[in-house]
Amino acid sequence: MKLRIAAVAAVLGAFASNANAADDSLNVELTPFGAYRMGGSFDVEEADTSYDVEDSPSYGFIVNFRQTANTQWEILYSRQQTDAEFSDPAAGNSMLDVDMDFFQGGGTYQWDGDKVRPYLALTVGGTHISTRAGGVSDSDTFWSGTFGVGLQIRPNERIGLRLEARAYGTFINSDTDIFCQTGPNQNVCAVRVDGTMMSQIETLAGIVFRF
Repeated sequence: MKLRIAAVAAVLGAFASNANAADDSLNVELTPFGAYRMGGSFDVEEADTSYDVEDSPSYGFIVNFRQTANTQWEILYSRQQTDAEFSDPAAGNSMLDVDMDFFQGGGTYQWDGDKVRPYLALTVGGTHISTRAGGVSDSDTFWSGTFGVGLQIRPNERIGLRLEARAYGTFINSDTDIFCQTGPNQNVCAVRVDGTMMSQIETLAGIVFRF
């Protein structure tokens, strides 16, 4: 009887050891995601007007590298293709095509959990903004950062679901000329905006692949 118990204990111990080794070997997570981003505006310098960014879908991917049992390094890429409307009534329905690419690096902290793990994410990096209106285009890159809270659902070791709300902040230079004003008398990318932070909120869902 003692031999049987010892044999069962040895088998269970070997299984647990293998399971832990397998789990320890999964150090990288790749999460392609789809999202919906809301908010954002640019105040025009020395004028009571602004460009208001329209809410729209966004997409991207997140790569995580495990540092400890509860912490990860994180790389984020996110892209939004949308429009911005000039708020000056005299300009009519002036619209500006805006593409925003976020390149971020940072980390996450995950709380313990077998199937569901809450987490916080923090990144810093840059935002590349491209604008187009009436055949005129320009682009510039600005400092930015993000802060996210979410849940990672893990039905098994290798596949999971990431649900998250994330705030984006982009620090706009006061001397940038990339925002275009269009109207009957002008069609140029030469409107300066106030130095300020453009704030946006995004909700996302992605599938996590662990390697």
